[in-house]
Amino acid sequence: MKLKLDIDPDIVAMMAAEVAAGERAVTAAMREAGSGLKTAWRTQITGAGLGRRLANSIRNQNFPRSGESLDAAALVWSKAPVIVGAHDTGPLIRSKDGFWLAIPLPAAGKSTRGGRVTPAEWERRRGLRLRFVYRRTGPSLLVAEGRLNTKGQAVVSRSKTGRGKITAPIFLLVPQVKLPKRLNLDRDTERALDAVPGLIVANWVEGRR
Repeated sequence: MKLKLDIDPDIVAMMAAEVAAGERAVTAAMREAGSGLKTAWRTQITGAGLGRRLANSIRNQNFPRSGESLDAAALVWSKAPVIVGAHDTGPLIRSKDGFWLAIPLPAAGKSTRGGRVTPAEWERRRGLRLRFVYRRTGPSLLVAEGRLNTKGQAVVSRSKTGRGKITAPIFLLVPQVKLPKRLNLDRDTERALDAVPGLIVANWVEGRR
């Protein structure tokens, strides 16, 4: 017995059209999901008071970069993963050398490189020596003998009489700090993943109109 199967060209064309429709739907859905997740993460970061600059570190990329595919995907990430990750997990931070974490007070000012100034940088820039003050209750201190300028920062006192000279607390010293958890990126990620099937169906139906 010999069997012969003839495939109707119309059926082949219909199958090809359905595959193409699926590729368009999946690709469009992943682009929407990726863009939506990026927006949600950025909104979380600014809403937590972490600033627009950190929010703009969230980026997304679609794959394939051009064209359409049933295997389309979206990648959402941060260009500052350590900072974003720390606010997302709320880790316990300890000193690298096992001693103290130096937390600058307002009188310390800011680092010339941005961010927090270190005790070594502060002494080098201000020309003052820091002195350790142990406190039985509460954090210990690093203090300096000087005066406060108009910005409330400690600087060298030029007074020969000692007028205006004070002992200014410059750094708090603590053994460790528990960073508060200010973000919940997994929540938005799960919402984005749950929305993907509906987005695929919506784009598939829309493509047929």
